[in-house]
Formats: sequence, structure tokens, C-alpha cells
Amino acid sequence: MKKILLSSLLLLSSLMAADDLHDIKLKSIDGDEVALKEYAGKVLLIVNVASECGYTGQYSGLQALHEKYSPKGFLVLGIPCNDFGGQEPGSEAEIKAFCTSRYSVTFPMFEKVTVLGPEKHPLYKLLTGAGAAFPGEVEWNFGKFLIGKDGKVVARFGSDAEPEGGDLEKAIKQAVDK
Repeated sequence: MKKILLSSLLLLSSLMAADDLHDIKLKSIDGDEVALKEYAGKVLLIVNVASECGYTGQYSGLQALHEKYSPKGFLVLGIPCNDFGGQEPGSEAEIKAFCTSRYSVTFPMFEKVTVLGPEKHPLYKLLTGAGAAFPGEVEWNFGKFLIGKDGKVVARFGSDAEPEGGDLEKAIKQAVDK
């Protein structure tokens, strides 16, 4: 009974809105709990990804950014979601296999979450809610949130923002150089 109560309390606390990005917990694509506080002091690019989207090819650019800037304290965090056109129907094992075999992804990937509606994950409540730096719903797969070393959102980019060579990469470079 104590285990059930403790599990229920942990689930409830993870569903409540967080005030700080570092208070958020996610499950890795392998099922391990990851507290975003583990990434404190790093620049993060949080991306809601999907395997069957017209933007799926951006995995290549995201991996390139990860390789280029990770020595400077930068990480891409790939967070699959199936909210847009059912374009991420696979299991976590299938998503991981797809990303590693097709795009050689080495950046952290997480379990599928919901980014819209009443089941919205606390991370996306924080990123898109009324009090967010750039409020408003995620509009499609491959929406991008750039997080500074202090855990605050410094920029937001839509699906069509190519990972390399444009405004997104310029913003990443500025954030890691701060």
C-alpha cells in the first residue's frame, strides 16, 4: 500500500506545473528517470521529434550541432511526440533503433510525451504556458526551444528552422559563448 501511495504521489508531483526547468523529470528512451537538473549549466536545444515527418531529415543537422557544440557544453534533447499527424507511432525501442541506424543520433533521447492538450507534459507546460518566455502551443514536429546555461529559454524556433547555418545555429553559438 505504501508503494502504491508513494508511486501515486511521485506521478502527481511530476504532472504538476513546474516553475523551473531544472525541476522537470523525464524518462530516457531506455526508461531511466532523468532530472533536467543533471543538465544545469549547459545550453540545451529541446526538440519535439518524430520519425515520419517531413522534417525528420533535421535529425542529421541536430546531430551535427550536437557534435560541433557539445565540447562547449551544449546538448540536443530529442523528445518524441505523436501529437501531430500520428507521425511518431513507434515504441521507444523502434524510435531509438530508427534514430541510431538512420541518423547516428548520439544526443539524449527521451520517451514519447504529449505536447498538446490536457495530457501535456510538465516540460511543455513550462515551455509554452502563459508565463513562458515565448508562450504559445507547439505548432508541429521539430519545434525547438533553446535553453541558456541558467535554465531559462533564450529563443524559440519553429519546425522550418534548419539546425545548421542559420539563426538557430547563431543563437546556439551566442549561448555557448556566454
